[in-house]
Amino acid sequence: MSGHHLPLRHGLLALAVVAVWGTNFVVIKVALAALPPLLLAVLRFTFALLPAVLFLPRPAVPLRKLAAYGSLIGAGQFGLLYLAINGHIAPGLASLVIQIQVFFTIGLAMLADGEKLRPVQGVALALATAGIVLIAAYTGGESSDTSIGGLALVLLAAASWACGTQVSRSMGRVQMLPMVVWSSAFALPPLLVLSLVFEGPARWQAGFAAATWPVWAAVLWQAVGNTLFGYASWGWLLSRHPAATVAPMALLVPVFGMAASAWYLGEGLPAWKLGAAALVLSGLALNLFGVRRR
Repeated sequence: MSGHHLPLRHGLLALAVVAVWGTNFVVIKVALAALPPLLLAVLRFTFALLPAVLFLPRPAVPLRKLAAYGSLIGAGQFGLLYLAINGHIAPGLASLVIQIQVFFTIGLAMLADGEKLRPVQGVALALATAGIVLIAAYTGGESSDTSIGGLALVLLAAASWACGTQVSRSMGRVQMLPMVVWSSAFALPPLLVLSLVFEGPARWQAGFAAATWPVWAAVLWQAVGNTLFGYASWGWLLSRHPAATVAPMALLVPVFGMAASAWYLGEGLPAWKLGAAALVLSGLALNLFGVRRR
């Protein structure tokens, strides 16, 4: 299995997906310049749902599972992430912290299936946790672009993502793209209600009035680039190659996220932030490759 390599074209496709997913954190920031965060999430899932839902058959899974997945990923992961990036955490840092979902997923698998934590996973978790603690130690200072509340929101988003992953695992083999599109229908109701209650029609109006074409491009990018292209391509790659060959590419998501945020938004990359990134990424890599070697 370890001898399996991605052909060049497939490798470039995987690279394109992780580049889209990584730089998306900067794109979110562009959209949030005009739109309130929960409204942005509503728009993202509206465009992910329509018109694609008219062309894709409903996945053969129980509606309650689609509803659970949609709510956890829509309202949970992205609702919380957008709230965090809206002035509470630097986008590059958010792209790093959200990857902690891997360890939440392991924890849920231990609870659900009685899986045991392997020693190598324990070391990996310790490394990643040290990275998060380092970020927490540097939040809220005069020069910091990140608050402890922002960090907490992204960790909650990561936990929601892990719960969504657990739901999708319980569905068995299902095509990724139709699942993501159809579950968007269930992401919308909670997001709509929350946006109406906490943001209200006046903020909606102000947001639409302030939205320039780059803002709308950023919204469409969320739906078309990040969701439709991203999940369709990733699902296609996973259907043709062992997960162990495709999955390591995801380690590049925070690399693209932090680089794009530094380049486009001028997000600072002080030594502590690079150190935190090194700790979290080495934890993620150790978890991936250490477990795979067994």
